[in-house]
Amino acid sequence: MTRFTALLLPLLISTFTAQAAELTASVDRSRLNSGETVELTLETDDVTQFGKPDLSALEALFEVRGTRQVNQLNTLNGDTRATTRWIITLLPKENGSVTIPPLQLGEAQSQPITVQVFASDHREDKNSLDPVFIEASLDQTSVYVQAQAILTLRIYHSVSLYDDSSLSPLQIADARIEQLGDTRTYEKDINGLRHGVIEMRYAIYPQHSGLLTIAPQTFSATLVDTAPSADASGPKPGKLMRVSSASIPLTVKPKPLTYPVDAPWLPARSLSLSESWSPEPDHTQVGDSLTRSLTLKVEGLASSQLPALPATDVNGLRRYPDQPVLSNQSSDRGIIGSREEREALVPSRSGAIDLPTVDVVWWNTFEDHLEHSSLPARTLQVANNPSLQIDTPAGTLQPSTADNDTLWWWKLSTLILACTTLLGFGLWWRARWQPAVHRAAQAGPSPRTLLDDIKRASQANDPHATRQALDAWARQQPETLADMAARFVPLSDALDGLNGALYSETGQHWQGEDLWRAIRTIPAAERVQDPVSESGLPPLYPK
Repeated sequence: MTRFTALLLPLLISTFTAQAAELTASVDRSRLNSGETVELTLETDDVTQFGKPDLSALEALFEVRGTRQVNQLNTLNGDTRATTRWIITLLPKENGSVTIPPLQLGEAQSQPITVQVFASDHREDKNSLDPVFIEASLDQTSVYVQAQAILTLRIYHSVSLYDDSSLSPLQIADARIEQLGDTRTYEKDINGLRHGVIEMRYAIYPQHSGLLTIAPQTFSATLVDTAPSADASGPKPGKLMRVSSASIPLTVKPKPLTYPVDAPWLPARSLSLSESWSPEPDHTQVGDSLTRSLTLKVEGLASSQLPALPATDVNGLRRYPDQPVLSNQSSDRGIIGSREEREALVPSRSGAIDLPTVDVVWWNTFEDHLEHSSLPARTLQVANNPSLQIDTPAGTLQPSTADNDTLWWWKLSTLILACTTLLGFGLWWRARWQPAVHRAAQAGPSPRTLLDDIKRASQANDPHATRQALDAWARQQPETLADMAARFVPLSDALDGLNGALYSETGQHWQGEDLWRAIRTIPAAERVQDPVSESGLPPLYPK
């Protein structure tokens, strides 16, 4: 045992060290123009590392403009986690696809990251010589109605600014506006002069076709005066500067005539449709609850613009839908909206149940044509559930597959009938010589006790306890729950509400008052009159 522990201890130590010595790399953006800087962040939670990352591998492709270190101590659910970050400002030396190589910190190594550097289209005009100027640009000159256009505002300054800067709010008539991420700051060399850049990006969705004009945006700030001041204790001198961008026209095209009239309008750069099941419907029985999730993910549209997916309305499946889950994600190419719809599906019969194809029609704005994205049809094979056979009315026989099987069942039923007839005659003959009629002792809880259990559970709004008490009470009744629900509509509606609470995620909001009211007011079934009462004898327990 001692030898095994000695062998296991170094293995555990090496495993822990490998997990702790993890160095994660990330960049603030993956697409930039030549002359612009990008921020590389290296992060580790290994508290045993006291050195700095080796940046020598960056010298071939990048110019390191600056490095700063940030130490953080976070506490979550009583668990304290210390992290160390190195934020490195890099200026690419080449255009095209440039890879940030893996960097070393002790025994840990970061993963490589590729960024795209585009040739700068900046022109040497009058604005380039100003200490502060603003540029506005669109990613495309024309878009379809309700499709996405990305507006980028860049504020360049070659001098220091006080923190009182402001930008006029972006307002465009007949268009929805969504800001893409947070404001970015970086550097760019223009004509050999280093400029600080403040960048803001917006997603614009025009609501009407025609010509849309984006009004000029105004930026105001106070420039820091580097000249020495005579009064050091007084307010800092500076010059207030206000600059504006040029107005930009945007052509908005109407919906194409070839797009289906009855389909929701979905102009997007890309679209994906997926599904998942919990549990997998490989071994499904009658009464099992299956959760089907359909996810629609669209690049170029917000989640609020995505339509509802087709519902699973199939004979043999009871459907209990949940509220859709909407989310948005910002990327370099705009917004990626997603819509997830979940529904609980409960098979009500055995055999093959066919689910139809789920088809979504959309317009590909990148390739400018109509497309279909679909999930193929599938078939659920549902088996009988042995635990639900008690709900089958007595005397119902499954159809036979051969004549000899039918004849065998008839012979067996005739034999059982003869035996029960002889047994009944014998019991009747024995009962004639009994001195009195004894009241049979009741086995198990009384019907009144079971009704009290139903009342307590339903008034407590507990669907699971109500279902157990209801099944126990129904087993002492002369007919099944299905028969009672078939002849009493309020009970049928109350049972559907109870099943919906059991098979969906909204069970905590179920109210049991309707079910208890239906149980109390259910009419009695027609019963065969007691032969003892027909004999003319007075009742044993007169009311």
